[in-house]
Amino acid sequence: MLFETHAHLNAKEFDEDREEVIARARENGVSTIVNIGFNAETIPTCMELAEAHDFIYAVIGWHPQDAKDMTDEHLEWIEELSRHPKVVGLGEMGLDYYWDTSPKDVQAEVFRKQIRLARKLDMPIIIHNRDAHQDVLTILKEEKAADVGGIMHCFSGSWETAKLALDMNFYISFGGPLTFKNAKQPKEVAAKVPLGKLLIETDCPYLTPHPFRGKRNESGYVRYVCEEMANIRGLSYEEMAQITSDNAKRLFRLSK
Repeated sequence: MLFETHAHLNAKEFDEDREEVIARARENGVSTIVNIGFNAETIPTCMELAEAHDFIYAVIGWHPQDAKDMTDEHLEWIEELSRHPKVVGLGEMGLDYYWDTSPKDVQAEVFRKQIRLARKLDMPIIIHNRDAHQDVLTILKEEKAADVGGIMHCFSGSWETAKLALDMNFYISFGGPLTFKNAKQPKEVAAKVPLGKLLIETDCPYLTPHPFRGKRNESGYVRYVCEEMANIRGLSYEEMAQITSDNAKRLFRLSK
């Protein structure tokens, strides 16, 4: 019943027990996983995972931290791979002003190019935004990203930022930090987002939810995000699982 909208199961942290982690996700009620490939190294392994498991889908794109390495040939490669039936979106793309690994102007140009490609292909986009709220929103608006919409992944912004994203046809996704006791702002935003625009994720192996904080995250832990979201909204776990699953299926155009 659970739809995990953002995982990195092809990360090296899972090299020793990847299939066991995937099996545990199924045991924890995860019916569908969207896995992310975000650079030259991770896109091929992301595609391999999607082809190996019928319930795992791929999103491919270029992470802002790696923006300086992206070429026009990479963009053409992403466009070609996007025709694969298991590819359901482009990303994760956006801006990251926390890690100083690619110049801001290069990040912005790579971000714009990917939005334009998504509009050409009519595919939703997954947004990575770290310490760059205003610039992300400006680029989304200028590049008419509302035409395709997508996900504000692992949302950490204010309600004002969320409202602007919602107005541009974006869903708001929450991960492990929602479960932290000191996560006042995420809980406040999660309480206000329309139910039809809520999503859940893990971003595993990162951002592990309570009570496993500090350990490696995995897709099965999305249940703890769902539980917290249900508590915040005054709904049952089953109701929240159904709502977020239906939302994800609608966004990614998956019927099953």
